[in-house]
Amino acid sequence: MTHVILADMTVSISDLKKNPMRVIEKGEGFPVAVLNRNRPAFYCVPAEAYEALMDKLEDMELNALADARQDAARVKVTLDEL
Repeated sequence: MTHVILADMTVSISDLKKNPMRVIEKGEGFPVAVLNRNRPAFYCVPAEAYEALMDKLEDMELNALADARQDAARVKVTLDEL
């Protein structure tokens, strides 16, 4: 059975337990896939990368909300009414 791994670096869960900070350092700021029995169990993501991801998600949600409101809230006015 094949599995998609969404990281350039992988590490076994045993190696992660031995020295977690070394794994983060070797990842050089990018996510590291943690494998359990050669299957991806989770991703170890540095704090800066996670914060950037959360900011991006928030921006996408706000943009979708703004787009939805833009279509619903159009009101025609003339210059005299302003």
